[in-house]
This record gives sequence, structure tokens and C-alpha cells, in this order.
Amino acid sequence: MTDDRLNPLTHPVAYAEALLAWFARLGIDGDETTLAGLCVEAAAQLSQCELSQLYWRDELTGGLRLMAEHLPARLPAAGPVLNADSQGEQVLQHVLSQRKGLCIDDLPASVYDTGFLPAMATPWHSLLCVPLFNRQKTLAGVLLCASHHSKPLQDYSVSLGHLASFALMQLALLRRMRTAQSVAQPQDCAPVPRAALGLIGNSAAMDATCRLIAKVMGTPYTVLLRGETGTGKEVVARAIHAAGPRSSKAFVVQNCAAVPEGLLESELFGYRKGAFTGAERNHIGLFDTAHGGTLLLDEIGDMPLSLQAKLLRVLQEGEIRPLGSTAAHKVDVRIIAATHRNLAAMVALGTFREDLYYRLAQFPIELPPLRERDGDVLLLASDFTQQACTALGRAPVEWSSAALDQLSRHGFPGNVRELKCLVERAVLLCDDGVILPEHLSLSPVPTDEPVDTTLRQRLERVERVFLIDCLHKNRGNRTRTARELGVARRTLLYRLARLKIPMGDAREEG
Repeated sequence: MTDDRLNPLTHPVAYAEALLAWFARLGIDGDETTLAGLCVEAAAQLSQCELSQLYWRDELTGGLRLMAEHLPARLPAAGPVLNADSQGEQVLQHVLSQRKGLCIDDLPASVYDTGFLPAMATPWHSLLCVPLFNRQKTLAGVLLCASHHSKPLQDYSVSLGHLASFALMQLALLRRMRTAQSVAQPQDCAPVPRAALGLIGNSAAMDATCRLIAKVMGTPYTVLLRGETGTGKEVVARAIHAAGPRSSKAFVVQNCAAVPEGLLESELFGYRKGAFTGAERNHIGLFDTAHGGTLLLDEIGDMPLSLQAKLLRVLQEGEIRPLGSTAAHKVDVRIIAATHRNLAAMVALGTFREDLYYRLAQFPIELPPLRERDGDVLLLASDFTQQACTALGRAPVEWSSAALDQLSRHGFPGNVRELKCLVERAVLLCDDGVILPEHLSLSPVPTDEPVDTTLRQRLERVERVFLIDCLHKNRGNRTRTARELGVARRTLLYRLARLKIPMGDAREEG
């Protein structure tokens, strides 16, 4: 039997004192790393349940992610319990859709699927699931308590809901304060998660690139993105804009090689009515359109010399003068330039202004070509395959080991864009749900290499893609992935490390 000293009905004073003590502790002692854990500990103690879980709701996707779990009876996990996806669980989604709590006194006899609860020797008997709200009264998360005993958990619904909502609001406040401090005092940044940048890969070349991107995101510096065609320069530029203080303003792109010299000048700076034949009205240029935001000048190496001088003035003085106007005006625009050309060599040849080059190259970032990103080809191919299947509205397809081997051995004289087109074509040609070498139209893999090395490498390539796909299917949850594969969790973690699958691609269990 459980201790009933904290029942809110039979002992209201004792329960109120304990509840207030936990409110105080959450408000005073809690920080970003401990607040969620304190909340589930409080819920478990107050409700006298063996299990309590705190879920956070993503406002963009509507999905739920497990932030913390309190279950002393279970052996501790190898890592912290964070970010386990529970979007598909029936009980949790019911509470979200109804926006009210759910109390089940007899779980074995209920119609709800509770298979997501931790498996224990003693079955779960009672459950309480409460929606949590923020100050705007929008759904912020879910609190779940479960017991092996028959308990009237409905009595705890309101008080625990307020306590957990308070914890989530405190956590949001702490995160906003940290963000504000990091903007005011930029510190050494760790590599930005690839997903946040729209980049895929965990090669050493991508690690170095992402570290540079993280350094410059929150700064006002002018960035020069250099790299071959198809290396993702515009993707990186958009990520820098979206992660910086200008994210709420416009992101404008202009390809300097796509329009003639005269038209490019009017597009960038705008013009006044009567400035030239055909100028029948005032036209706002892209610098004004991007005011307060970011302007990406793609293929900056193709900008004419005469226009380079005007761009230099914008960078030096922060002002522009539209064509046909007698007065200049200030603009607040962050410039990101991108090029596949060697601007330093162009400076030496006199085809690019030296002073403009050094202004643009305030913070250069070199984006590596695919041939320098060892091991990233299969990760990219897996992601492009899923995208292609979704776009075509067809069931997911698999890769044969022979096709994976051929793909990983191909030199790719082009870049990521070439790989994407190749995968999209292969998905379109695939009829039986398996991509074969003939769908790739690549040169066959040479067979004169030692078998003892290539066999091991081929098996690891196949295993790597298989594990990544399985993690993706389980939304990064390591415990569910291990359970599906029929292996111990530690075995899975060892294989992830052995195959250099980044831990950022996998989340802790729930």
C-alpha cells in the first residue's frame, strides 16, 4: 500500500505545504539543466506515483518530446533522458486534442494503448495525464504520472498541472535569458547541429565548416561563402540569416551573373521615375527591400567593376543612391556574398577590386566539395531518397548493397546537387522498392581490390545506412531503435560510435 499522507483531500494542509515547497524550489533552485528533473521528482512525490514524465510540445510541428522522467525502480540509463519523441502515443495525443486531463483508474481494462510506458515487472494500474499551458494559454506540454496501484489520481490533476506549467514557463524564461546573454556577449561556439543549418554529414570537413558558421551567426560581420557550384552556399546563407538577430526581417537573394550590368544596378539600388527611358515609376531596389535583414549577392565574382565601386560605398558608408536620385539615404543591410571563383586571383588580374575583396572577405567560409567529405555520400543519399519518395507520393525504397557500394566508391566530379539529381532519378527508375546499380548509371566498381578489406568496408557501409534509417524511423530514440533491432542499448551505442554516426542524430530514450 502507498503512503496517503499527501492526499489533497484527506490531508489538504500537509499537501498544500508540500506543494508550495516544491513551487519555491522550482523557482529558486531550478536551472536549465535541473528544472525538468525537479518537476518530475515533485510530481512523483506529491502524487506518490512510481513514474512521472514531463513532455515538451514543439509549437512548429505539434510533436511531443520527453524532457525528463522519474522512475527510481528502473536501472539508470547510460545517458541523460532527453528529447525522446512520443508524438504518436495515443494517450498523450488524446490529452492534447481534448485540452483536458485524462485519468484512468484501471489501465489493463482501458481502451488506450500504453505500450510507450516503461516495461516493469509489476503492471501499471493507474494513470494521470495533464495538459500544460503557457501564459498565452497555448499548449506547452504534458505531465504524466502512473502507479502500480489503484489510486484516485484525479485529485492531483489541477495542482500538478499548475506546478508543471510553472516549470515549463520558468524553463522558457531561463532559455530566453541565456539567448539574450549570448547575443550581448558572444562566446566560443560549438559546431551548430547539421539539421539546424539544412546541412547533412559528419565528416571532418563539415565539422570545420559548421564551427565557422556557428562563430559568425550572431555577429554583424560580412560573410564571403566560397565553394564550387552545388556545395550549398545559399543554404548556408539562409541558415546564417535565420539564426541571427535579423531573422524576423527579409532575406533577399540576387544572382549577379543572371542579369545584365545595367539591369543589375537598377535591381540593387532602385531608380526614380524618369531616370532612363522606360522608367515610368519609382522602383525600390533590393537594398531597400532587405533593409533590416540580409542580402545574399550570389556569384559576386561576376559583378562588373563599375558596379563594384557602388557596392563598396554601401559597405563603407551604409548608404545608397537610386538611379536618377540626387540624394543618398541610409540602409541597414547585412551582406553575404557567395562565389565559386577565386577572387584573390581575380584581384591579381585586375578584374575584381582589391578594396572590395577585403571588405567582403571579413569572414570567409570555404564550403567543401563532396569529394572532400569522407563518408557523407551515403548520409546525403539516404536523405535525398526520403525526400524523393515523399515528393513522388510513393512508399519508401531501399538500397541494395551493390548500389550502396557503387555509390560510395564513385568519385563525384560534381557536388551535392549532382548526387541529389542522381538519387532522384534512381528513385524514379526503381520499380520493386529496391534501388539497384543499374538505376544509378555509374561506372561499375573495380573488382581487383583485396577482398579482406573491401568486404569489411562494404558491410560497414550497409550497416551505417541501415542504422541511420532505423534511427530516423524512431525519431532518433536510441532505446526504441535498440528494441526494434533486438540488441542491447549499449551495443547500439557502441556501433553508433564505431561507425562514426554523430550522437546529434540520435536522441535519448523516453
